Amino acid sequence: MKEKWIFLDIDGTLTSPGSNVPPDSALEAIRAAQAKGHKVLLCTGRNLAMLSPLLQYGFDGVVASAGGYVVYGDQVIYDCPMPRQKLELALKTLHAQGVFCTIEAKDATYGDRELGDFLSRNQGDNSEIQRWRAAMAGRLGIQPMENYDGRPIYKVVFMCLEDSQLDEARAALEKDFLFCCQIVSRPFCVNGELINREFDKGRGIRRLCQHLGVDLQDTFGFGDSMNDLEMMQTVGVGVAMANGNERLKALADYVCPSVDEDGLAKAFAKYNLV
Repeated sequence: MKEKWIFLDIDGTLTSPGSNVPPDSALEAIRAAQAKGHKVLLCTGRNLAMLSPLLQYGFDGVVASAGGYVVYGDQVIYDCPMPRQKLELALKTLHAQGVFCTIEAKDATYGDRELGDFLSRNQGDNSEIQRWRAAMAGRLGIQPMENYDGRPIYKVVFMCLEDSQLDEARAALEKDFLFCCQIVSRPFCVNGELINREFDKGRGIRRLCQHLGVDLQDTFGFGDSMNDLEMMQTVGVGVAMANGNERLKALADYVCPSVDEDGLAKAFAKYNLV
């Protein structure tokens, strides 16, 4: 079988949201795929710091920060932090409307102190919300916003009760930044990411493949949330998790069982990757 390149989202796909430990079945499938000569890479909204506990499992590369930082082996292929003035404008306009934020550098994440209380008071069950609950509980190493030391930032995550709270930020920033939103039932209404229009997961994969001479038809992408949309639209075969967003599942080539039902292993077997 020709070499395939397999890109895996983390939260809700490779692991239960907020966890750093994949199911044994997923690890066995990944190792078997690599033993057949395929490449397996992470493709995630997490920054390098948040994904680093997973590197012990021997991935071939990473598309991190939703495509803003791309590495294959020891080689940095793409590195695109936010302009500092845009970061300051984003935080100013979002905070003015009572929106809670986290900001992600390559090697650190900072969040509003009140975010933990907000998450505990409000409900929401998508994988990004669950990841941030885990982060605020200390399992993903988030730091208070006041500790931010000016290092380059790649992405802003926002959470609020009403979509209208994003209007001012959209008016100021939507030309240059995508507001990638997850909408969940009340009383928790909106969470999402502010992502530079210069990159996304799909373009991260495309940049890596162009650099290495890989045919996109030989790529697979696995994901569960709307920040995986561009990945699904880019890869040769897009696989959504059964626990994932309904819109994403409708666009996927295949919907595999959930992360907790050995979904990755079953999909790898279906496509003869193992």
